[in-house]
Amino acid sequence: MNTFDIQPVNSNTAAALTHKINYKTKPLGALGVLEKIALQVGCIQDTLAPALHHPAIVVFAGDHGIAKEGVSPYPQEVTYQMVYNFLQGGAGINVFSRQNGIAIKVVDAGVNFNFEAHPDLINAKVGHGTKSYLTGDAMSEAECSTAIDKGAAIVKEICAEGCNVIGFGEMGIGNTSSAAIIMSLLCELPLEQCIGRGTGLNDEGLKKKTAVLTAAMDYHANLDKTPFNILKTFGGFEIAMICGAMLKAAELKMVILVDGFITTAALLVAAGIDTNVLDYCIFSHQSDEQGHALMLKKLKAEPVLHLGMRLGEGTGAAVAYPLIKSAVNFLNEMASFESAGVSNKA
Repeated sequence: MNTFDIQPVNSNTAAALTHKINYKTKPLGALGVLEKIALQVGCIQDTLAPALHHPAIVVFAGDHGIAKEGVSPYPQEVTYQMVYNFLQGGAGINVFSRQNGIAIKVVDAGVNFNFEAHPDLINAKVGHGTKSYLTGDAMSEAECSTAIDKGAAIVKEICAEGCNVIGFGEMGIGNTSSAAIIMSLLCELPLEQCIGRGTGLNDEGLKKKTAVLTAAMDYHANLDKTPFNILKTFGGFEIAMICGAMLKAAELKMVILVDGFITTAALLVAAGIDTNVLDYCIFSHQSDEQGHALMLKKLKAEPVLHLGMRLGEGTGAAVAYPLIKSAVNFLNEMASFESAGVSNKA
């Protein structure tokens, strides 16, 4: 696995940015969360006049061996079928990205299907899905490292094309199971607080999912619980690629729009590798998937939106992006008391 050189955000700019924000023609703090976002983006870019260029969302798709254990109400084939939906422009992430001028990149990280070449599909396949972690590791060390490196390489290329604000989405039947175990181990929380209904399990399905994941954790009870080991043991190719993508985006000083439960699980791993990645993250929303609120609490993160969404695909990041843009625009375009000739409070 490549190493990453992530520098902490330059806090020296914060004082000047705060002054600029406070002296806009508005009551102090009147733009609420938008002011916090403006401050963060300005610090990330180390400027009083930040700009968002060529926003992109990368959707990584991968299959999971654990899906064959009945942890999802949907068959594994839905993963590749949804990739085709992304490529045809028919998914939720396509709709919201078109609306908000965000470029979409779709990546085959490890789908159990052989796609024909497509101009809008990046072939980064590490394997035809992970193995079931009920009886072994999901990935070998080499596979996990390769996935992390491929995610990083994809972001490096997107950044070179002029993008400086990026979000990540995912598609993979069974990936809420991986995310739940990753969360349980890295947040040190009971598994029951981390498992949710995923794509819509009923009570009986949720009970079965809990039993399967509990058995998997028992099987790996003696695991050396480093972030990398947890990822290779329980993760997915798409989750590993998102982890590498986030680390590289932070190294390149890009603004990272964090989506929901799965991508935040990838971020837990990334932050375990280098905590400085968190300086570059804006948390777009709080997912309705059980566990995400506790993930955000662990990361001391304040989500921009609470819309009860749990679609994945990067949809939360796409829906939140206009608010990030609003924060940058008010900072750059709103008059100050001095420039507008408006009296400030006494």
